[in-house]
Amino acid sequence: MSTPSEQPTNSSFAALRGQLHEAAAEFSGGQDALEGILLGLVDDVDRAVAEPLEIFPVCHHSPASALAMARRLREKQPKVVYLELCEDMAPLLTELRNCRLPVAVQAFASDIDGFPPDWAPLSVVAPITEASAEYQAVAYALDTPGVELVLVDRSSDHVFQWDAPRPPDGETHTAETEPEAALHGEAVGVEIGDLRPRFAELEEHLLRHGKVRHWSEWWHQYVEVPLGDSDHDTYRQVMFLIGSLFRRLAPGQGERVRVDEDRERYMWTRMREHLAATGTDPGDCLYVCGAFHAASRVDEFGVHGTGDFAISPRTATTWQYGLIPSSHAAIEAQFGLASGSVSIAATEWAKNLKRTRVKPYRLEGQAGTKKPSARKAVAKTAAPSPGLAPDAASAPSAGSAFDAVTGPVPAPAEDRLSGFLRQPPALHTLDEAELLGWSVDIVRAARRSGYLASTADAIAVFETSILLAAMRDRAKPTPYDFQDAAVTCIEKDSVPGRRDVRRLVEIMMGGDRTGQVGYEALPPLARDVHDRLAPLELNLQQRGVRRALLDMASRPELRACSDVLWMLRRLLPPGAARTVMGERGLGERSIQESWDLSLGTHQRALIELGYEGVSLEQVLEQRLRRTAYGPRATTVEVLAAVEDATLHLGGRRLADELGTRALEVLAGERTVDGAPEVLRRVRGLLAYYRTAEPVLPPWVESFVRTGYAHYCTLLPTAFGDEDATVRQVAAMLGFLFSMESLALSLGCDRTQLELAVAQSHPKDPAKTALLWAAQVQLGTLSRGELRGRCDELLANPLVVPSYPRYLSGFVHALEPVPGLADVVVEAVSNAFGRLPDPVLLPWLPTLITTLRSNAAELAPLLIREAGRIFPARLAALDAWVPPWREVPVEHTAPAASGPRGAALLPLHPDTCDAVAELLGCTDIWATAGEPVAGPTGAALLFTHRATSDALADLLGTGDPWAPAAPAGSAASGVGPRSLTERHPDTAHAVAALLAAP
Repeated sequence: MSTPSEQPTNSSFAALRGQLHEAAAEFSGGQDALEGILLGLVDDVDRAVAEPLEIFPVCHHSPASALAMARRLREKQPKVVYLELCEDMAPLLTELRNCRLPVAVQAFASDIDGFPPDWAPLSVVAPITEASAEYQAVAYALDTPGVELVLVDRSSDHVFQWDAPRPPDGETHTAETEPEAALHGEAVGVEIGDLRPRFAELEEHLLRHGKVRHWSEWWHQYVEVPLGDSDHDTYRQVMFLIGSLFRRLAPGQGERVRVDEDRERYMWTRMREHLAATGTDPGDCLYVCGAFHAASRVDEFGVHGTGDFAISPRTATTWQYGLIPSSHAAIEAQFGLASGSVSIAATEWAKNLKRTRVKPYRLEGQAGTKKPSARKAVAKTAAPSPGLAPDAASAPSAGSAFDAVTGPVPAPAEDRLSGFLRQPPALHTLDEAELLGWSVDIVRAARRSGYLASTADAIAVFETSILLAAMRDRAKPTPYDFQDAAVTCIEKDSVPGRRDVRRLVEIMMGGDRTGQVGYEALPPLARDVHDRLAPLELNLQQRGVRRALLDMASRPELRACSDVLWMLRRLLPPGAARTVMGERGLGERSIQESWDLSLGTHQRALIELGYEGVSLEQVLEQRLRRTAYGPRATTVEVLAAVEDATLHLGGRRLADELGTRALEVLAGERTVDGAPEVLRRVRGLLAYYRTAEPVLPPWVESFVRTGYAHYCTLLPTAFGDEDATVRQVAAMLGFLFSMESLALSLGCDRTQLELAVAQSHPKDPAKTALLWAAQVQLGTLSRGELRGRCDELLANPLVVPSYPRYLSGFVHALEPVPGLADVVVEAVSNAFGRLPDPVLLPWLPTLITTLRSNAAELAPLLIREAGRIFPARLAALDAWVPPWREVPVEHTAPAASGPRGAALLPLHPDTCDAVAELLGCTDIWATAGEPVAGPTGAALLFTHRATSDALADLLGTGDPWAPAAPAGSAASGVGPRSLTERHPDTAHAVAALLAAP
């Protein structure tokens, strides 16, 4: 920065500099910081205006900047346009013609290398609207033959190298109220013309003295309107002055100032490199940048800059690029603008075009533009491709490039700034027709939204708008004055609908326009999704919900569409693909499905899927692997990934790999937090593989074997741990008992489970009841002893208040031991039958809340068992006796009368004859009293004595065989029937089963 004594005397701004010097001396009494600031503003303007390479300062999404840009491009017709935008986004700009604005150019990186892992994913967006100066420059450069567009700002990688991610400043309340405000997600915004005071006191001063509510309204009133009709030189000098003012009054934010200056060094370094490489005359170039950066004071500034800035290399992060839909609300939310300001700017842009008759630049093929004529199309084809640098052979030598850069400096521009600062504000006359139309339209919109508005309210809004404008020293009400008047006169004290009056005014002034990326500009994955869903015959590019009906029975080709929709449901946010009818689970496939699809509304999420892969299957596989192999992956998450891989990808390769990973994660866990979900998912996978596969996969067998040993080890600790809930312990026991047969067949030892239960000593009543249930299942505690313990609990007045917790444990025990349902019903019934009302009534709410909160999914089993035990009719209840109170009847064996032996054989001779014939026996039936030749009794025992001896040894009889008795004589010694005599209980049970005496 040069001091006042060093200023050139032949400057165009000498008169203005002298006036400011006198003003500073008068107000401050001498030379001080005030004089330095005031004269420094003029120095910055003089330096920027005198630069041979024309600098065009802009403000982001400013209609005045866009109008001035369109005028200057048609007048100057530059050959090279340097644009303040990330240089790595250049290839995407040609795809803007396939989109409907507003859209955002995005750089996205999910796999990062060189940045902290918690920053992932990285995202940079640059929103573009039609009412923005950068779109005018892009449209001119891409559709004008021989014009080159060069992006000179830092790359997306350098955005995160130089500046860590931080939340945007300013007002961001729209993101909470409007879904469209979240279209940019967590992306870092890159804008051209970040023109806002960084000195909070300065902004507060401007808002207070300008009698406005927020910065967007101040900018509209004091910059947009005055500059709308100004000439090119006046526009540039005023924007230079504003940028210099905000820059010099910025607080001492060292890091942010450093980043801003590095960006300016970066851009001027890139421009000088391009000029030297191509030999372009700086007079044929135009540099479009924000006014804040136009008034730069770095050494690298200008084509004659002396600085030598070294650009750091990019990291190894792989960046993906694309276009995503944007909206006015998203731009406002990301860059801290007032709600509705971008919509009002779009309305002002349309009014300015109509008023000034300036023809703007629009990309050919853009939505809403006319198709070019045939002659223009031929000329366009013959012209060289825009945006490309000339051939190396045609590039001039280094000496000519140096001569072009250091050529004669153009004559200094005329001082337009002094006249602009001295002229009084323009008094715009009241446009009564426009204001009256606004008043009528807002009353109509309010009535449609549920407000009790009438013609009187329209008149009140009209008069109040004029009154508010007069109070704020304005002759013509601005849209913001009208908005305040409408809120005051219509909204009153309540909002009957979803939108308030302020939002209705924003919609009426232009609404929240949402852009759309065309099919040709979509990444391959998104185009593949639309191609695969083409049989649905729906326009999925449009915003809103589309209902898709799939009847796979009559149209089998729709099964492929169903597979795509289920994967989209898994990958996209909720609402993008929502199933209305149909289900997909392990071993389940629907023959009819109904879907609500809103892919057009969630186009950004679909586009970002394209940054991760070229097909849905690839993206899903990558995400499942990322989930399973993450540093904080749990067994539940890995099993869920196994299930998703089986459902959506098919085959066994990925499922087996992820299953092996689940085995590793389970072995490393030291808590039982996910035991209930692990049990549920393992049961489902086991049931699926047992029905769909000939044998179980090896990882399933290993998982059951490892899980059995794992939970046996953790069981005693979980019973005593206060952090482990009864539901988690019940799930552990459920895994051990339900998988016990498979685990034992795979080599596990049941003794490990018995020792784990024996070592468990819980103090919590619920866990104590759960331990009793486990002991019943293992056989170490009988049902009678369990009933006795429940009776002791009810008989102890000190334990009665905690009895609901015991019942909660019993109910949870139905998970591992479902056969205890009758015991639980008995325990609850005894409590209701034995406890008096003063004890039962305070205790009842605790029981209900405990069962509902802790065992809601097991209550149906309990209710079903109660329905089986209790009588179905009220009349039978009085005479009904509970099964647990019935006196058991002892069955005594009747005295033997008649012939002993197998009584069923004589009762059913036909069956016996058929079996004898099948076995080849030719013996006939013996009559009663007839002597029998040979041994009597069961002849098979004598025929197969080895088997009989083995059975005798097993039963411990050791009796020798009796010799065969002669015919007609009584058997002597102990024969084969001695076993029945030695074990009468078993004989009686078998006889009762066969209905034999």
